[in-house]
Amino acid sequence: MDSPGYVVLSRLALQPRAIELLAHNIANADTPGFHAGRMVFTAHLDRQRGVAAPPGGEAVAYAQDRASWRDTAPGPIERTGNPLDIAIAGEGFFAVETPRGERYTRAGRFSLDAERRVVDMEGNAVLDAEGRPIVVAAGDTRLEVLGDGTLRSENGVIARLRIVRFEDPQRLLAEGDRLFAAPAAAPPLPVENPRLVQGAVEGSNVRPVVELTRLMAGLREFQFAAQFAEREGERLGTAVERILRRRGNA
Repeated sequence: MDSPGYVVLSRLALQPRAIELLAHNIANADTPGFHAGRMVFTAHLDRQRGVAAPPGGEAVAYAQDRASWRDTAPGPIERTGNPLDIAIAGEGFFAVETPRGERYTRAGRFSLDAERRVVDMEGNAVLDAEGRPIVVAAGDTRLEVLGDGTLRSENGVIARLRIVRFEDPQRLLAEGDRLFAAPAAAPPLPVENPRLVQGAVEGSNVRPVVELTRLMAGLREFQFAAQFAEREGERLGTAVERILRRRGNA
């Protein structure tokens, strides 16, 4: 197979991962705080060797899976009426305590567990500005969350939510569909003036119709590349067969 065939095969080999990422986005269209992932394709240049380069053709570009990136555009804020549902209207992440250490999320669908700790959907304790789990006393019945993250009741201030940001959110490591871990080289920074909305959650920033359109386009690209590779194989097979036939008749 010549260079065009290998170029197409390099793209064909990477297309299933692109489709898998799009399918993952669609599956999380209703996951609170979910941010869509995107593929990064780059061109790997391979210089021709042992032949004179044709005009404008001194390098051959192969498709390369460089990485994936996270679309950090905020999702829509959806009203729920639950006093412990909290959405971040600006930048930032909630901090929660997990068995693996402190993790970060924008999925603010919280509740109280049996110990009256404020926890996320996976039972991880939500942390206050001092890095401690937030505990609500039995006598605190009317909970209010202010825009700056202060949690209070009819008995006074309970805690202030720990809201952090990162210089480069792309460096966060995803754990599941809602949690992120921060590498040691990218520590969290406090958000001085967070903007929180009580009684609401941030929805997924995935737009299902757009993702389905991208998925269909990716499937068509896969089919076209597969057909090209098949036709290229048939062409080379025919060429080899003709060469052998001529040699046999010589």
